Amino acid sequence: MFGKFLAVSLFLVIVVGLTGGVWGFLTLQRALHQPLQLSEPQTLVVEAGSSPGRVFAQLEQQGVLEGGSWLRRYWQWQMEGAVLHVGEYALEPEMTAAELLHMMERGDVVQRSLTLVEGWNFRQVRSALASADHLQQTLPAQLTDAEVMAALGYEGEHPEGRFFPDTYQYTLGMSDRAILQRAHERMAVVLEEVWAGRDEGLPISSAYEALILASIVEKETGVPSERAEIAGVFTRRLRIGMRLQTDPTVIYGLGSDYQGNIRRRHLQQPTAYNTYVIDGLPPTPIAMPGREAIEAAVHPADGKSLYFVAKGDGSHVFSNSLAEHNRAVRAYQLQRRKDYRSSPAPESAQ
Repeated sequence: MFGKFLAVSLFLVIVVGLTGGVWGFLTLQRALHQPLQLSEPQTLVVEAGSSPGRVFAQLEQQGVLEGGSWLRRYWQWQMEGAVLHVGEYALEPEMTAAELLHMMERGDVVQRSLTLVEGWNFRQVRSALASADHLQQTLPAQLTDAEVMAALGYEGEHPEGRFFPDTYQYTLGMSDRAILQRAHERMAVVLEEVWAGRDEGLPISSAYEALILASIVEKETGVPSERAEIAGVFTRRLRIGMRLQTDPTVIYGLGSDYQGNIRRRHLQQPTAYNTYVIDGLPPTPIAMPGREAIEAAVHPADGKSLYFVAKGDGSHVFSNSLAEHNRAVRAYQLQRRKDYRSSPAPESAQ
């Protein structure tokens, strides 16, 4: 009699166990394959210190999904060792909970971008960083440029031209400091690489002088095909001891005093950057040069031209003699068209 009772009891345990297992399996499958309850795209922010359980509970409280505890168990059982990546996740309507789990496992966080533009000065760089969306601000506006460089670990280094113009990706939690450090390291690598392959016999003696010259080339033209030719003009002037006499250096030296037009008095105003007054290169770069401008500075085009003047469409006329140059000035500077431009028009306006 006892043996029969034991057999029946064991059978009931097995039936209950199987039934519970099937129910649990089906419940887990429903939790995994449920679509997120969203009517429009939404951003999920996973902060440092968050756990999968906390994230799923938060979404369940918001009515985005159901069965958060089952999803937590699935992460523990089936995704053992997976790291919950901090950042922002883009949730889309009809995305399933399983797709969300694997997005979090892969760390497919929202990437934002910040572009540092060729020809920008450091003031413009700082302004772009300060206005970047969701970028952590650790270098407040009241810091001087020198204090910013010290905070980055480059104390005593002038910031102008030291950061490589490019588009930098960042995620939630990254800082302005991190972007600047990446840009600084990139410029150092590019400059060293380009300087190592320079032409022989250049009238510049260091990679930093190449950077200074490249920044002037960058500001003088936006036409890629002219960079080496403009660098050639400046190289020949340096070789014969002729002053560079380039307006962008004058503008940079004027700083906030520049109001959009260069006057004759500005060309005569002594500053450390006024190449109508000083000999040779200015003491620092005047902007961020791109790689092409740096390449042009160390591989200047051969030729005899010592002058150039803007035609008004972004390109220039090059002249070998002062007489030729004066004729070009009369043709393109003294009789300017209404649509005259010293640099190329933006693509959207062309």
